[in-house]
Amino acid sequence: MDDDFSVPATNAQIGLGNDLAGVKPVHWLATLTLDFAAKDGRSYLAKRQHNGPLVIQKTLYPEGDALCHGIIIHPPGGVAGGDELILNVNVQTNASALLTTPGAGKWYKANGAAASQHLQFDLAEKSSLEWLPQENILFDDSIVNFSADINLGQEACYAGWEILCFGRQAKGESWLTGKLNQKLVIKRADKTIWQESAYLQANDRFFHSAIGLGGNVVSASFVVAAGAVPTELFAKCQQFESDSASDSKAKFGVSALSEVFSARYIGMSAQSARHYFEGLWQILRPWYASRSAARPRIWNT
Repeated sequence: MDDDFSVPATNAQIGLGNDLAGVKPVHWLATLTLDFAAKDGRSYLAKRQHNGPLVIQKTLYPEGDALCHGIIIHPPGGVAGGDELILNVNVQTNASALLTTPGAGKWYKANGAAASQHLQFDLAEKSSLEWLPQENILFDDSIVNFSADINLGQEACYAGWEILCFGRQAKGESWLTGKLNQKLVIKRADKTIWQESAYLQANDRFFHSAIGLGGNVVSASFVVAAGAVPTELFAKCQQFESDSASDSKAKFGVSALSEVFSARYIGMSAQSARHYFEGLWQILRPWYASRSAARPRIWNT
């Protein structure tokens, strides 16, 4: 299907909630499939197909031909209860892609129906994919399911982060009611090398417990699946400090297994979480991608 897409938003789609004049809310089922390939040292988008309001902007090459950048856009601007987003990405042998989003994802009041996002990323041998979206904001009374399945071929590498904000802090809104179901599975050559899951309700003790969020409202994770991190780089990651001036309550740290590097962050600021992850990205990217970190320009808007 053509990438050019525009559609008027209904009340349900922009999160106004209740039916108007007996009109049943419309729920989006949006699917985007992308296939990246490589030829003569250039990575490119070989195939794209979408159904519903989930598209990719024109591909960009701010770092040269070897890496293809793409910006994933959800035109309605937010996700209402009952909506479902599915992003399928295939990266062929020797191709490299970086995907991000233009702004925060907004997950609206559920009105009893769960909204969901599923990521299906399949990376062939010696390929790479970076999934570096901006934060997801869970509005009060949202019910959200997040899932991601990452399948890696031999010598393929994946880097991805997720930043979750519980409640609209800019509006003084807390996440007092709602549910979150979250799952991430990473496999290499059909063998599971990383798996994590969470099921949270807004009134769980986890949000206030010292072994949970401890009263913080931002929870974030960053994983890199590219083999064992060199000792000297891991030491630099351990020493790297977050922007504590803007988030004095922040707690963060890193760990490394034989196949996966992991960083965690909890605090009060999504901006501070991203600053921390970007710092780690700058340290690690020359190792796993053989290139220095260059911020996508969309992050500056």
